Amino acid sequence: MPIVVTLDVMLARRKMRSRELSERIGITEQNVSLLKSGKVSGIRFDTLNRICEALQCQPGDILEYRPEEPAEEGR
Repeated sequence: MPIVVTLDVMLARRKMRSRELSERIGITEQNVSLLKSGKVSGIRFDTLNRICEALQCQPGDILEYRPEEPAEEGR
């Protein structure tokens, strides 16, 4: 998927653990873990807003677009 979640990087920069973030934003630690691993297909804007408030960052600091490599022709 071309959208990569870099939440773990921002947590490290802020010296914050997943547990603390989950408590601050009101979602389970399991859901924070799923977000960090990129194993989600979407995120609510409300949740994204709370994450950005807690980490004092912008959405682009935790979400990154990496285009997929085009498949080679003839394969």
